[in-house]
Amino acid sequence: MSSAPAPDGRSTRWAQHRLERRRELVEATLRAIRRHGAGVGMDEVALAAGTSKTVVYRHFTDKAGLYHAVAERVDEIILRDLGRALGEAGVPLTDLAADPRHLVATAVDAYLSLVEKDPEVYRFIVAAPLLERGTGSGAGADPAASVSDHVAEQLAALFAEALAATGSDTAAAPVWARGVVGMVRAAADAWLAGQPGFAGLPRRALTEHLATLAWTGLATTWPADAR
Repeated sequence: MSSAPAPDGRSTRWAQHRLERRRELVEATLRAIRRHGAGVGMDEVALAAGTSKTVVYRHFTDKAGLYHAVAERVDEIILRDLGRALGEAGVPLTDLAADPRHLVATAVDAYLSLVEKDPEVYRFIVAAPLLERGTGSGAGADPAASVSDHVAEQLAALFAEALAATGSDTAAAPVWARGVVGMVRAAADAWLAGQPGFAGLPRRALTEHLATLAWTGLATTWPADAR
């Protein structure tokens, strides 16, 4: 019986090189967004990357490909910051039932931190000005849906883990998570736009307002001994 052919070392190295180059281009795009704003164009992206638009398109095919790659990176940042914030707050991921309201507040603050620290990046993801809207099969779709989905999935897992630790039913976890993410995203958009009631509001205050609203509802069904 013949053995499988050994992997081509050159192909493996080339694939790794392309992956690293894509990462570099995504980071360059983030720098361009921070410098030129959410309405950054491909010329500014190429300049920040020290290359040409042709090279950028070669790695991402089109603007939509680049947008989704940047969205994936922002998704990673939010989830990383969420995990880091929970760790720094002393809420171990294996014992989330110890302080469930703090879990909600920490998750909300992790999302708002990105809005505060990187407002143009947030606008780029939510509004997707790089994409040509209104045409094609994806017209009208929420461009940031994948980021919201992944944050909701992470939060659902955290809620489920906290509920399971108290021997409670975890069925509501994904519903709660989706509701919290939708609420926070709507408030974050208004906060970033400086709408009445949001202008000048410190992040910590907004976090507390949202956490209080979310927890008031969640607490009615959370196990009494975990509150």
